Amino acid sequence: MDKLTFLELAKRILTEEKKPLSSSEIWDIAVRNGYNNLVATKGKTPVATLSVRLYCDIRDNKDSHFSKVGTMPRRFQIKNLPINNEPISTGQAQDKRVIQKKMEGYKEIDIHPFLTYYVYTRLEIYTKTINHITSKKKDFGEWVHPDMVGCYYPIENWQDDVVDFSVSIGNMPIKLFSFEIKRELTFGNLRESFFQSVSNSSWAHEGYLVAVEISQEDDFTKELKRLSSSFGIGVIRIDIKDPDSSETLFPAKTKENLDWETINKLATMNPDFSSFISRVNNVVKTRKIEKVLYDKVFSPEALISTNKE
Repeated sequence: MDKLTFLELAKRILTEEKKPLSSSEIWDIAVRNGYNNLVATKGKTPVATLSVRLYCDIRDNKDSHFSKVGTMPRRFQIKNLPINNEPISTGQAQDKRVIQKKMEGYKEIDIHPFLTYYVYTRLEIYTKTINHITSKKKDFGEWVHPDMVGCYYPIENWQDDVVDFSVSIGNMPIKLFSFEIKRELTFGNLRESFFQSVSNSSWAHEGYLVAVEISQEDDFTKELKRLSSSFGIGVIRIDIKDPDSSETLFPAKTKENLDWETINKLATMNPDFSSFISRVNNVVKTRKIEKVLYDKVFSPEALISTNKE
């Protein structure tokens, strides 16, 4: 039997079930019916992969077969397909009001799990939150410490011989990331936030400024784009109501060389950063990634559920 893509799998199940389903519900049905064995490439997180493929197809393909329904959780359906007369969920309007009320007082730390989900499912980046309070030196801490750091390890996609060869010649292309997180970006805090991100990411291959609420004014967008282009800092918008709708507004420029002096300074100041560097070093040596040592990757449903409590 021919192999299926994730989108073909979703289309088959949604057509058979004739009702909107979340990505996790689609995958559960696929496993129950044995359809999961027909998927050519499952990867390590098939539900996350399925969710991203569906979202990107809806966003980028004007002829997509799919559409999104609801927010608690986000479900998918086939366009113009008659559906069973079953409620999608109960209390959706009430849940939406609860989320909106909750988000009025959310903190920057609440954004971290959303960013972890986004960069892991889209870019295979493992993240670690950096606790500033544990630093030995507090002076100018916010201009030195990133809020989160991350690493991309190519070893999960490479043959063992290629990994051995890259290590033997000292050229294993891991990539280190720095993330500065803000609740919002407006003209009132743009320059301070942006240059804080520039300062905090000088050590990494790529640096990103991350926010939930980003001004949509034309002049603001032009200035944000100009700063990103001039200084190489990427910009990510996090959607806390629909995690799969988060997006990279402007990509970061990749630096070829790391700033070892700043890496050493950060490792000396902060135990979280020091532990992160040790973990990266251990992965290079053992070629094994211990996922429990990094920030946990929650499902979109879990992220939304946590933030409405």
